[in-house]
Amino acid sequence: MDFTHQFLDYLALEKNYSALTVTSYKRDLEDFINFYQQEENTTEIHLASKNHIRAFIMYLTELEKSEKTVNRKLSALRSFYRYLIKERQLTVNPIEQIHSLKQNKQVLIPFTEAELNDLLTNEEFFPTTFEGVRDRLMIDLMYQTGIRRAELINLKENDIDPNLLSIKVLGKRNKERFIPISTFLLEDIAAYKEVRNKEIELNCVNLFVTEKGKPLYDNLVYSKVKYYLSLISVKHKKSPHMLRHSFATHMLDSGADLNAVKDILGHSSLSSTQVYTHGSIENLKKVFNKAHPRENKKD
Repeated sequence: MDFTHQFLDYLALEKNYSALTVTSYKRDLEDFINFYQQEENTTEIHLASKNHIRAFIMYLTELEKSEKTVNRKLSALRSFYRYLIKERQLTVNPIEQIHSLKQNKQVLIPFTEAELNDLLTNEEFFPTTFEGVRDRLMIDLMYQTGIRRAELINLKENDIDPNLLSIKVLGKRNKERFIPISTFLLEDIAAYKEVRNKEIELNCVNLFVTEKGKPLYDNLVYSKVKYYLSLISVKHKKSPHMLRHSFATHMLDSGADLNAVKDILGHSSLSSTQVYTHGSIENLKKVFNKAHPRENKKD
């Protein structure tokens, strides 16, 4: 019996996880299945013991996988074995006594407002071709709204409301939320659609499409964002998530309410949004050091 497929169906149909999340679980489980098959010559990972899982951790470590990657794979296995216990397919959970690896807390440094402004206003970076107009809008939309890569890819034309100046976004676990947009962004969307409709034969209802008129895909968005951000910064991390990170940090730096930013980002917990307050706290420290009388006290 293929418990893996049953588990993935459970995530998609009962837990209402997004296709991207289910694919991530599938990939992590397949890594363990491949490892277990080499060890035991079978893919029936429901028969695995805690020794197999410990050996899997050592195997990943030898491959120099990061602690974050190892812990993500362990998290997928935890969910899988909990599901089997719940379905009464197992009585003993092999991962129950396995602990996650300790991770060094990594502080992500957002792009500055000046860096992103330099990128988006430089006409040399974005020619007036379909690809250039699309790529500029794609990056600007992610930065102005803080939406995730998957949310950008799945954005439909009818998700844009020009009257209410908002976009409807389908987030994680298929939760809908509405995000306000500016009149300037709305004008840029209209300009992009004009170029797209003139040059591209559409095969879908998605707002952003490839040159063949099909929906964008994860690797394309990632590589495009990384390329353009590399033009204006030497920061190590240049992913679509960093545009979301920069959006949240700049909003908070400008005095936006934490709960409002949480709702815009689509976080279910305030603690997820508080990750982005690091930059704001650093900004507050600078203000404090300049303004507080005790900080200016001379010896």
